[in-house]
Amino acid sequence: QVQLVESGGGLVQEGGSLRLSCAASGRTFSTYCMGWFRQAPGKEREFVAGISRSGDRTFYTNSVKGRFTISRDNAKNTVYLQMNSLKPEDTAVYYCAATSTSYYYIPGHFASWGQGTQVTVSS
Repeated sequence: QVQLVESGGGLVQEGGSLRLSCAASGRTFSTYCMGWFRQAPGKEREFVAGISRSGDRTFYTNSVKGRFTISRDNAKNTVYLQMNSLKPEDTAVYYCAATSTSYYYIPGHFASWGQGTQVTVSS
């Protein structure tokens, strides 16, 4: 099972940018589809973005389309989430996740999780 560690969270002003990183252990990173989820206080976990094994296909939830970009570097065992034009409603704990299936766009297939990184957007 893959181990995931997120980094890059922090406090940013509205309209600012952050890049989250998720480092994966093991030599089989390229066999996993990857995703980013987030959970705000008092709310359910939300699927934000997903990416295929090779990185040629991506999925975004509507609220982040045009602002967030998911990417991966299989040589570095790392997946990224570039977040631009941040809004206060983007404030949440962001989680990296992995699935051994090819369903990078179906949240229920993700089975391995990181510990999360806090993103706070001030107005």
